[in-house]
Amino acid sequence: MARQDDGWDNLLDDLEGRTDAATAMGGPERLARQAARGRLNARQRVAHLCDEGRFKEVGALGGGAHPAGGEPVPADALVGGVARVDGRPVVVIAEDFTVQGGSIGHVNAAKRLRLTMLAQQERIPLLLLLDGAGERASNTFERYPFAPNDLQIVADLQGQVPVVTLVLGISAGHGALTGVFADLIIMTENASLFAAGPPVVRASLGIQTTPEELGAGRLHTAESGVAHNLAADEDEALSMARRFLSYLPQHAGAVPPEAPAGSDTHERLLDSILDAIPTNHQRPYDMRVVLEQLVDAGSLLEVQPLYGQSIVTAFARIGGQSVLIVANQPAVKAGTITKEAAEKAAHFLRVAGSFGLPVVFLADNPGVMPGPEAERVGTLRAAAGMYLAQRAIRAPKVHVTLRKAFGFGSSLMAMNPFDRQTLTLAFAGISLGGLPALGGAAAAKASTEESERMGELQAGAWTAADNLGYDRVIDPRDLRNELIQALRLRCAGGVQT
Repeated sequence: MARQDDGWDNLLDDLEGRTDAATAMGGPERLARQAARGRLNARQRVAHLCDEGRFKEVGALGGGAHPAGGEPVPADALVGGVARVDGRPVVVIAEDFTVQGGSIGHVNAAKRLRLTMLAQQERIPLLLLLDGAGERASNTFERYPFAPNDLQIVADLQGQVPVVTLVLGISAGHGALTGVFADLIIMTENASLFAAGPPVVRASLGIQTTPEELGAGRLHTAESGVAHNLAADEDEALSMARRFLSYLPQHAGAVPPEAPAGSDTHERLLDSILDAIPTNHQRPYDMRVVLEQLVDAGSLLEVQPLYGQSIVTAFARIGGQSVLIVANQPAVKAGTITKEAAEKAAHFLRVAGSFGLPVVFLADNPGVMPGPEAERVGTLRAAAGMYLAQRAIRAPKVHVTLRKAFGFGSSLMAMNPFDRQTLTLAFAGISLGGLPALGGAAAAKASTEESERMGELQAGAWTAADNLGYDRVIDPRDLRNELIQALRLRCAGGVQT
């Protein structure tokens, strides 16, 4: 049957042409340059991140019809919309470096605000894929009636919905500032993140520098602590983001997703744990070996592994339940809690607390780092921040002392009796006290006899169990089963955090 109104053909052809222009991004030459750098383009990144066919773009035609007749800017250098990741809805924002360096024009800014408000309104996770130059220079020469600021909304999203930032190229200015509010920040090896780039640094400070010197991925994940995880390439970064979201609920107050079908959720004895943990408290061991045995097979995701390495922070599943694990690392500084370790732990404790995830503390530390340098950098303030973060947890909290826990270091690891723990456990042969016996005796100018007596009293599992400092002293091989049973208490009671 012939169409009576031919005008539709022209309108639909126009729509198709404008859509093709928007999705062409910066054109073949610029796309080829992006690929030559070993980087995906914005649309490829979105496709790799999201479930196939489940991305619905918002504002694709933005930038295509400037009111003053200026040249079209495809999608105004921003690909964004609503998608699904592992079947769950998310909002995705991806800067397009092939269009004006991924810079932020007025339409681009409006899209950012629209999309961040959508994440807030629908209470779904937000993913920021950064590869852009920040504010567009030409913004100075034009005025739009609507001047939004998505930074405010991203700040408001803290603790409300999960936010993940992936830095996949050079990210400067406003994009970088927005990105650092995320619960997890992932950078690739060849990415850089900074508030102001080399030209601004040279003009304002007279310092000649490079993007790598200002904010390379390894610098931010190992030294500054601004970013959390370093990925070898974009595929690893995108996969890491998906895994991180798999542990968290869609929003505060919701239930975390169930473990994938066929997961290792059963109780079992940890037959190799006695080989992994020496009874001699002076001997180091790698806590990661213990964690790999303890958690459901293949479920361990360590976060911020290069920073504050005397504490291990990791998301995992135990008996199918999503948890955050905070564990001292005796292989690094004997597990002493440094400023960096406390800052790292505090951040992820706040994330877990916001989204109601249970936390498992595995303590094996001689206390908070002492000494002039530790005092100079503010270790005590960082330790206090970690203590406040663990104290605020209202989800299930389980503490286990593996070998030793001294001074404020024990409190940071949630060892204080009757501190809203679901369960407190200890291995036999633990040592406790305000100070390690050697240092405590020296500080008190104790005699040899008194020093020996202090050492005897610090073999404290039986004394602590006697006064209900612990609920149980257990065989280490029972640890996984004890944790599974404790974590099931919340489900059995029908209570959701």
